[in-house]
Amino acid sequence: MDVHVPYAITIALRLRGVDVLTAQEDNSHELEDADLMDRASSLGRILFTRDDDLLREGALRQEKGEGFVGVIYAHQLSVSIGQCVTDLELVAKASNPDEWISRLEYLPLK
Repeated sequence: MDVHVPYAITIALRLRGVDVLTAQEDNSHELEDADLMDRASSLGRILFTRDDDLLREGALRQEKGEGFVGVIYAHQLSVSIGQCVTDLELVAKASNPDEWISRLEYLPLK
């Protein structure tokens, strides 16, 4: 979880049995976006964000052909916390990180 993600999403996912690591818990909360994405990739963890800058970083890496572990983005005003939890639980339980290499996904899922 990026630092911009409400903690309620983290708690709700954990209550549903989803393994979540926040940037704060990983002591990576002060990293620049590119470094945070590198950190998530080194851990093999999909990065969830509500920050447009991380979305742009992912798109830039796609354009350059640079690999990264996927980024899932939900706009802060357009996607509710409940919808984020529902969709992220589905992603966590129905896919594996290998399916997310260099992938950008937007919530809500369709």
